[in-house]
Amino acid sequence: MLRALEVRDFVLIDHASLELGEGFTVLTGETGAGKSILVDAIELLVGGRGDAAVVREGAERAELAGEFEISKSMSVWLAERDLAGDPGQLILRRSIDRAGRSRCFINGHAATLAQLKEAGEWLVDLHGQHAHQSLLRAAAQRELLDAQAGAEALARETAQAFRDWKRLEEVAAEASAKFAQREAERADIAERVIDLKKLAPREGEWEQVAAEHKRLQHGSSLLAGAQSSLEALADAEGATLAQLSAVASRLRALSEHDANLNAVVEMLESAEAQAGEAVRELRHYASRVELDPDALREAEARIEALHAAARRHRLRPEELPARLAELEKRLHELELAADPQAIEREVAAARGRYDAAAKELSVKRSSGAQALSKAVTAAMAQLAMQAARFAVSLHKLDEPAAAGGEQVEFEVASHPSLPLRPLARVASGGELSRISLAIQLVAAKASPVATLVFDEVDAGIGGAVAETIGRSLKRLGKQRQVLCVTHLPQVAASGDAQWSVSKSASLKVRVQRLDRAARIEELARMLGGAGATARKHAAELLDG
Repeated sequence: MLRALEVRDFVLIDHASLELGEGFTVLTGETGAGKSILVDAIELLVGGRGDAAVVREGAERAELAGEFEISKSMSVWLAERDLAGDPGQLILRRSIDRAGRSRCFINGHAATLAQLKEAGEWLVDLHGQHAHQSLLRAAAQRELLDAQAGAEALARETAQAFRDWKRLEEVAAEASAKFAQREAERADIAERVIDLKKLAPREGEWEQVAAEHKRLQHGSSLLAGAQSSLEALADAEGATLAQLSAVASRLRALSEHDANLNAVVEMLESAEAQAGEAVRELRHYASRVELDPDALREAEARIEALHAAARRHRLRPEELPARLAELEKRLHELELAADPQAIEREVAAARGRYDAAAKELSVKRSSGAQALSKAVTAAMAQLAMQAARFAVSLHKLDEPAAAGGEQVEFEVASHPSLPLRPLARVASGGELSRISLAIQLVAAKASPVATLVFDEVDAGIGGAVAETIGRSLKRLGKQRQVLCVTHLPQVAASGDAQWSVSKSASLKVRVQRLDRAARIEELARMLGGAGATARKHAAELLDG
């Protein structure tokens, strides 16, 4: 759950700080005030794309920070990557400077953008205001079904099996063409494979042998440094440790006459303990430092061998294991090409692997389609579309494809007497917004992520339907933390908390949490009035 968000010099925001709680929180404000900028900030904080354009005019860099309350599984993920912080807590930071350079931190540890994005997938689920547009695309519909059916990994496996199968088909098609050229390539690759196999580079070996070489090369200076440090700390006449002990003992006796010296005594005792621990660690370290000329020569020989192979293959030493695997794969393909029967068997086996994966994927999609159709139809009924039906249809393809053996299509009927038709062809703007929201509400309930962010997903909706949407989001807020940017007073009134976003004459965006009186004023503005009647209506909405 997102507990706090801090934004500095981001687009039009000079500085904004939000303390967020559980339940359903709404963000409101005039059109163009910058409400969606906060959503953009959250998206960037959890690994979204960003460039120099997000830095506020006149500032050196944009800075974003978020404090999250996390689950045990997230804590395990952090610990596995040495990114752990305080128990049950996660702090993300990201900055982007005017040159577009980005820096990421997880619990104060420098992190990659990929790690930030992976962490974000555990933390926040974003539903944008243009989601209904993407739902008209066949690929987006298929991806959503796979996500709901828990078939994403299987879909990736099917796509890879398809690519492997098609690749082998290409090799088979080339089997009877350019024989001499292919044979020359096979001989060259076979020679390079033998060369690399003789060297036998291992994954991660370059970094390991380089570190070992550095340690052995500096063995004498490391040992001398440890020994001289031990002498200064403990072994020489007037050593630091003995002096610390003497001073601490003297002041300890004097502290009986003046308690103000107790704090100094405690610090000295702590320093003495730390110094003693350092001495023990140094003695242990000095006993383990190796002065091994033979090991040093072996490390140098291995480094030179890896360097030489890397020069021959025109790559970095650490890339040698991957190149060996790549060459072995290509050599296998070329050897297959010289044996038509063998390659046909490989093609048939690859086709079999694809067919098995695609069949399993179809079964999962069929089950997921039924569940998603039922859930979205029920959600649509709650959004004043009681007579409408939603269905996920699977149309078998004439030819196999990387995405599987069927086309996924979302279909809808606005009345029981009407047949189901593709979503893109029958839904009006308002209906499409409601259907999109129904789908997103269903998807959000299935998501394990604790924080759900909705950015004006209620666009094109009004009246009694808006109240229903507000109630739906409030119910969802009892299960998850829900943040929603909205322009509808009925939705805003359902929030457990409300923040107002406004823009000053100097185009700076200001964000503030509203108390009850301020919420009534804001709701009255959203209702289109500023008088007593509008405020009364706003209070009724808030109490409703």
